[in-house]
Amino acid sequence: MPYLLLVLTTLFWSGNFVLSRGMHAAIPPMALSFWRWSVALLILVAIAHRHLWAERQTLRAQGRFIVVQGLLGVLGFNTLLYLAMQYTTAINAVLVNSCIPVLILVFSWLLYRETMSLRQCGGVLVSLLGVLLIMAGGEPAALLGVSFNRGDLLVLGAAVVWALYSSNLKRYPRGLHPLAYLTAINIVGLTAIFPLYLLEMAGGKTFTVNAASLVTILYVAVFASVLAFIFWNRAIGAIGANRAGPFVHLMPVFSTILAVIFLDESLAWHHGQGALLIFGGIVMTTFRVGKGQAG
Repeated sequence: MPYLLLVLTTLFWSGNFVLSRGMHAAIPPMALSFWRWSVALLILVAIAHRHLWAERQTLRAQGRFIVVQGLLGVLGFNTLLYLAMQYTTAINAVLVNSCIPVLILVFSWLLYRETMSLRQCGGVLVSLLGVLLIMAGGEPAALLGVSFNRGDLLVLGAAVVWALYSSNLKRYPRGLHPLAYLTAINIVGLTAIFPLYLLEMAGGKTFTVNAASLVTILYVAVFASVLAFIFWNRAIGAIGANRAGPFVHLMPVFSTILAVIFLDESLAWHHGQGALLIFGGIVMTTFRVGKGQAG
């Protein structure tokens, strides 16, 4: 059962990439982010209010940690991702996003002085080459002209933010219920998103409430937010984070298949070449021998 939950989690998150790209012209990025987390918050409060009340002292004592995680994981990552989907394809985005495991290793070394082997350093460089190849559209000369797709740059920024968020989980308070934690960072992130949503509306960017927009918001709120996080937490509790981590690498597979089917996107040689480099770097850095575990 834990493995099924992990597969479903990566499928739900992959759908978030594809839907946000498919609806990028219909729903502005801040609107999608605001309504996603608003609906998710209503659901979370309904199922987690007892945990919130019981652990209010812990949440208050860990206020700085909760605020930082809410700004990184809810505001930062999702805002950059949805902005990126205005300019790049779902396939590009998910492949660039695949460098997250490597970035987590880098930030764990920088922030917490976790050691990195020579092989891990090599993996970081290999994965970075893959990201650059995709961002350059398969034309190495584009790197010299710094003519990156702005969407790819935004996705890379989102990946950096999520890596910081994930690295910071090493400071997760013991005993804090996952639902109380998720609800608390949701509140922080949503509070920060709200003024940006107001600015977006003031600029004339709105969306029509119809079947497509409602289905999109419900999907990213229920499946990509609430269920994905609940499934992820339960699976990790059952088999451990180290065995669960590699399942994240299913996302490029699911996202690519969904993008080709539903968005009519096409695969190019540089996608495959970049993916091979990224995954080669991930294998070098994530699956290491000894006490070091999956990143």
